[in-house]
Amino acid sequence: MHPVPNEITQVYAQADELYSAADVSAAIDRMAEAINSTMGDRNPVVYSVMNGALVLTGHLVTRLTFPLEISYLHATRYRNETHGSSLDWRAFPMQDVKDRSVLIVDDIYDEGGTLAAIVDHCHAAGAEEVRVAVLINKIHDRKVRPDMAIDYIGLECVDRYVFGFGMDYKGYWRNAPGIYAVKGM
Repeated sequence: MHPVPNEITQVYAQADELYSAADVSAAIDRMAEAINSTMGDRNPVVYSVMNGALVLTGHLVTRLTFPLEISYLHATRYRNETHGSSLDWRAFPMQDVKDRSVLIVDDIYDEGGTLAAIVDHCHAAGAEEVRVAVLINKIHDRKVRPDMAIDYIGLECVDRYVFGFGMDYKGYWRNAPGIYAVKGM
């Protein structure tokens, strides 16, 4: 048996709930409504950015009312740490997106380095259009590309370390039902 480190259980017990499960569900409803109205006739490829967007993508695509292809890619800067480093492509996108619409689904728009690299890759691969949907937009002035368009934003949050609904704390609590901020971070 592999015990859960005490720090992991304590961080959840002491965390500040920023958004409840109901708040998150309502935000995903709003995102889906906007995506349905703007991409419903586009036959998009929907890329879920692993691992963080796994939970969001599963909830979001069941609310989309048009044909689409779902795939994934895995690019990360965090590697189960609380601070990012260089971009690591773990699973490169495989679908041909030439002349296609692409919807990138990610858990959070923090500094945006990972999202910028993914958007650039899709454009370089010949995508007709690339749109981005994120559950959380973290408010601060450290965006890598402040002019990058985020087309669909579920919720905005303060500049704290957050977890839940796909976002993790040191690899844990992606399964937390709402959005939580770590005390002191």
